[in-house]
Amino acid sequence: MSKSTSPSTAAVDSTRLLRDPYAVYGRLREEGPVHRITGTDGLPAWLVTRYDDVRQALADPRLSLDKRNATPGGYRGMALPPALDANLLNMDPPDHTRIRRMVSQAFTPRHVEGLRVPIERAADRLLDSLSGQDEADLIPSYAAPLPIIVICDLLGVPQDHRPDFRAWTDALVAPDPTRPDRAREAVASLLSFFTRLIADKRAHPADDLLSALIAVRDQEDRLSEDELMSLAFLILVAGYENTVHLIGNAVAALLSHPDQLAALRADPAALDRAVEELARYDGPVPLAIRRFPTEDIVIGGVTVPAGETVLLSLAAAHRDPRRFTDPDRLDIGRDAAGHLALGHGIHYCLGAPLARMETGIALTALFDRFPGLALAVPPQELRRRPSMRSRGLIALPVRTASTIAR
Repeated sequence: MSKSTSPSTAAVDSTRLLRDPYAVYGRLREEGPVHRITGTDGLPAWLVTRYDDVRQALADPRLSLDKRNATPGGYRGMALPPALDANLLNMDPPDHTRIRRMVSQAFTPRHVEGLRVPIERAADRLLDSLSGQDEADLIPSYAAPLPIIVICDLLGVPQDHRPDFRAWTDALVAPDPTRPDRAREAVASLLSFFTRLIADKRAHPADDLLSALIAVRDQEDRLSEDELMSLAFLILVAGYENTVHLIGNAVAALLSHPDQLAALRADPAALDRAVEELARYDGPVPLAIRRFPTEDIVIGGVTVPAGETVLLSLAAAHRDPRRFTDPDRLDIGRDAAGHLALGHGIHYCLGAPLARMETGIALTALFDRFPGLALAVPPQELRRRPSMRSRGLIALPVRTASTIAR
């Protein structure tokens, strides 16, 4: 049995954490592997910071995602109605296994590769609208709409349903603390949206993923109605949310490191490796989704009681010098295999192949079209969303004047 040691109790400055998470998490990582902290909800939690411990915990079946395993009166988390809450991020096997298996074929590397040409065309159309402009904001004009187009096309969401989707998602995952009503309104809007969408697909099925899932529900009875709606909600929100930040952060990182951008231009074959390094260097998810031990367990030599909230810091793990040499440096030549930006274990990101391909296509198309692309503000002035759940940019202002002919 592993020997247990006392955890450190850490004070976390939320303002500084939002401004410079890598410095804050880095300090905590070097002070100790596991910390007792006060979470953003004011309740205690256990923060795990070192790569080996985080990776092992991500795959530990004793760390449950099911909120019913939380200590009564402890974890509160995001309040969603049952029709949106019965999703993979709240499930353990066997339900997790059953539902994941139903949708996994849509995200195999072979199936995703078949989406390459449509994604390239979508990227080119978005970039066409930027041609001739001296400056642009790449978040609303490129990094955000591209994933929305891709995931909505995959699910079969009609064009007229898409305009409000980003605003609802932003209000939900990066809520404004001064406007709690906006998050509640977003939940109500999303529930209404998916209710109408599923009704429309039932009446008019098509060759898309949502129609296929409805058939599984109605003809084979392998999904409950709440599971069907929650799965559609998760695919759409996760397919958009994480990918827009992965693309935005990657573009910002390359523009902030001209030597690495030049290296990528000189060796386009290094694109796949570069995408992995960019995901490690500044990924879209600083913290993995919370977990709850089903029994007392030892993490990093510290005993964590059953039912308490465990937070796994991917941001700290990715900058751990015990795993990555000179981890604070962006190096597109690095072998970043083993990074945890897309998860690990049975909860590994279902859409990982799609996210990787979208990011690679987005970078290639952007830098081919605008070889002189540059940030319009110093890197330290880029504004990020005030969220600890995700790491993304509010805006990405760039100068685009130098273009190539199309």
